[in-house]
Amino acid sequence: MEEREELSWQEFGAASRELAQAVADDGFRPGVVLSIARGGLLLAGALGYALDVKSIVMMNVLYYTGVDERLEAPVVLRPTPDGADLAGARVLIADDVADTGATLRVVRDFCVAHASEVRIAVLYEKPQSVVPCEYVWRRTDRWINFPWSAEPPVTSAWRRGRGRSAPPPAPSHRVAVTPRAFASRAGFQRVVRAGPLVL
Repeated sequence: MEEREELSWQEFGAASRELAQAVADDGFRPGVVLSIARGGLLLAGALGYALDVKSIVMMNVLYYTGVDERLEAPVVLRPTPDGADLAGARVLIADDVADTGATLRVVRDFCVAHASEVRIAVLYEKPQSVVPCEYVWRRTDRWINFPWSAEPPVTSAWRRGRGRSAPPPAPSHRVAVTPRAFASRAGFQRVVRAGPLVL
């Protein structure tokens, strides 16, 4: 079995604080922290508290389906942030890892179309990432075990036909997008209404 990075809850606390300090020391004062769900949710909250940023928004992007298994392209899930909420703002994007960078590229390009300045903070950055991140806690080329995803979901019984009566409904709408789709909120809404898009 390949060697992996292991991040504990205690290390996560220290790492998120170090990232926040790096942002502050750099003089960047974000008005918005944008979390890439699900991996960036906890980091975004920690950065929001440490940097005293109350405006935290989320963008849910599906890309990984398993260990080193991914979709052809990142898929943005609804709801999506309103570009007007980011207009003229300094945005700090938060995610757990910059692996290929494909997810970060989609989110960054969405933000760049609306915000005045966009920077990225991640716990881990891998050498193959196509998006360089301004704030990185650690660089690695290994798979990472995060404390929030190290164990299977408690709802795994649903998949085996046990547990509660029925699993929650699947997301109703998924769409793969490219950066060009984010040129405007109206353009993005057209893509969402059009359904899945293969580019």
